[in-house]
Amino acid sequence: MTTLNLYRPNSIQNVLGDFERYFDSFFGGSVLTPAADIRENEQAYILSMDLPGYDEKNINVHVDGSYLTIAFKQNEEKNEEGDFILKERRTNAFTRSFKLPENADKEAVNASFINGVLRLEIMKRPEAQKRLIQINAANNAA
Repeated sequence: MTTLNLYRPNSIQNVLGDFERYFDSFFGGSVLTPAADIRENEQAYILSMDLPGYDEKNINVHVDGSYLTIAFKQNEEKNEEGDFILKERRTNAFTRSFKLPENADKEAVNASFINGVLRLEIMKRPEAQKRLIQINAANNAA
């Protein structure tokens, strides 16, 4: 079975991100890297990611070569109601990349964002999909 694989290039950002997660876990903070569920059926791969409180206008999904990347960057919040005295609800910037299987159709990716859940449907190339072969019975009257 070929599946989507999480892609984590070795870079200073990953090292710093790992350090930040360690630092926050030690001091009781929480850095959110949204978890993803990936399913497969005969026609497609389906990726679901819970993003409650996120605005779909700031979510960027793109395919670059054989990698699918989901990124979120929070714009500075402009609030006409006044300055915050306490702000506990937050949405963190994040980037997640997944290596697409060879049979994924990079041109056929559909995205939806409903009730805080990002859902991506990555179609499989038609030639990679399972198809039924009809068997013709021949009369052996000879």
